Amino acid sequence: MKPQLSSVESIAEPIVSTRRPRIGVIGLGAIAQKAYLPILSQAERWELVGAYSPDQQKTQRICQHYRMAGFSALDELAAHCDAVFVHSSTASHFSVVSQLLKAGVDVYVDKPLAETLEQAEALVELADQQQKILMVGFNRRFAPCYQQLKQRLDQPASLRMDKHRIDSVGPQDVRFTLLDDYLHVVDTALWLAGSDAQLVDGVLHANADGQLLYAEHHFQSGNCQVTTSMHRQAGSQREWVQAVAKGGLYQVDEMRAWREDREGMTFSPAVPSWQTTLEQRGFVGAVQHFMTAIEQRKPAETSGNQALLSQRMIEKLLGKS
Repeated sequence: MKPQLSSVESIAEPIVSTRRPRIGVIGLGAIAQKAYLPILSQAERWELVGAYSPDQQKTQRICQHYRMAGFSALDELAAHCDAVFVHSSTASHFSVVSQLLKAGVDVYVDKPLAETLEQAEALVELADQQQKILMVGFNRRFAPCYQQLKQRLDQPASLRMDKHRIDSVGPQDVRFTLLDDYLHVVDTALWLAGSDAQLVDGVLHANADGQLLYAEHHFQSGNCQVTTSMHRQAGSQREWVQAVAKGGLYQVDEMRAWREDREGMTFSPAVPSWQTTLEQRGFVGAVQHFMTAIEQRKPAETSGNQALLSQRMIEKLLGKS
């Protein structure tokens, strides 16, 4: 006998039932398999109901591995869930998230929220109308080292974030790569800087096929100068943040290695041995934050509205290129 769909609850009212939230997954590609299913399958606060993917062979194989139900249709999965994690292609986000919100479930979706700004704005409006939680997966905001850095930055004067690739030019165009990857850099850097940012200038270098080679941009965030940088063929997969603030110099490498210079001394604490890679990179924190949001009926820190700010900034970068 199939479980019955729970009543739709207002975003303004906490969940009072003792029943654990029922969670589903749509899209079973690399991000779902590597980052989210290992966390969601360790269910304590929630029940992992099942998953759906258009590739039914993949659905059955992965669902058997995680001992959850495989669904043959999106609406069938939605009918058995309180919330759904969406890891399908960006091109599908608008139709998938729209269908889920209309079905009365809360949604966590990979960034970007949608393929176009107009679609993203429509999803935010729909979530408000349906009084449902809509969270976008900016996992770096939940990385412990980045959260610690944000807390330490007293009157930052400058902040620079670099995220480079070994050899990842194409096959998509500049716009796709900015939304798919560079968006992480812009969102994280401006969040760390801590106030409304204005685009000052920047460059976008592309090859003859219109594929991104290099991006660098400069922003003014209060009194802080912010720089973002990404090379798609740098021979390295490194990511780091450097910040200069009142009383200290800070550097975080790969979301795990911390260096702090203050009072003439250098501090480089060891990475906690108990901390998993998924926790270091913010995926565990992001999932836990979403669960808290749906339980307490409070907007997520990386809500649809927050995602719109970052996506609008990407559109500005494109407009100035």
